[in-house]
Amino acid sequence: MPRPVKRRRVCEPPRNARFGPLDGAPAESVVLAVDEYETIRLIDLLGLTQEECAGQMGVARTTVQALYEAARAKLADMLVNGRLLHVKGGPYELCPRAGGCRGKRCAQSAGGSAFCARYQTISEDANMKIAVTYENGLVFQHFGHTQQFKLYTVENGKITSSEVMDTNGSGHGALAVFLKTHGVDTLICGGIGGGARTALAEAGIALYPGARGAADAQAEALLAGTLAYDPDTTCAHHEHHGEGHEGCHGHHGEGHTCGGHCGH
Repeated sequence: MPRPVKRRRVCEPPRNARFGPLDGAPAESVVLAVDEYETIRLIDLLGLTQEECAGQMGVARTTVQALYEAARAKLADMLVNGRLLHVKGGPYELCPRAGGCRGKRCAQSAGGSAFCARYQTISEDANMKIAVTYENGLVFQHFGHTQQFKLYTVENGKITSSEVMDTNGSGHGALAVFLKTHGVDTLICGGIGGGARTALAEAGIALYPGARGAADAQAEALLAGTLAYDPDTTCAHHEHHGEGHEGCHGHHGEGHTCGGHCGH
């Protein structure tokens, strides 16, 4: 029995759903699925990478790659062969936190840049579970070595409960599974590497890296739309003769030294 196709998260429905040539009678039509359309919007219009697009849509990067290639082929067929193009259908669902993306850095909050409107605006009736890398009340800065997460249950846009959970020594490759198992759909953290980003994207967990300060305050700030975070925060890992060395780098060159603890 074939596995059901996972629905792809789309921020907003297409504003225009029918296109075609003005000169002469069009040839047969081409159907561009809404999830294929979304990859064009996110990658070609907003400038996201395929990995970032995957995180936005809640699917694996390989899925995004296949959707994107299919979408580009259909657009080429339409333009070169003068076909009608219909944007409709496909296994998609509208994001419950949809606010409409207006650019890769579409809005500026008091504390930092927003990755897109979906991640910056949390609806007042949102139900979600937020995890924060945690140490001594603060956002722990090295995702791969975090010993604890603080989990916040959100109902109707308000934090109703919280608890601190030990990771029991899970490495960065297992942390995404750990979070998913505990029902987490959103993560706030400090430094994080590419491998961990991919694992979180495949688990459908929204990511807010580059956050600092008190964990409770950051969770509240996310719900208020004022979270100071940097989507470009990275951890580059290099090993030489068994000696680990990593550096976390924020946007615009503002970074800090990890000391070899960021997961990637």
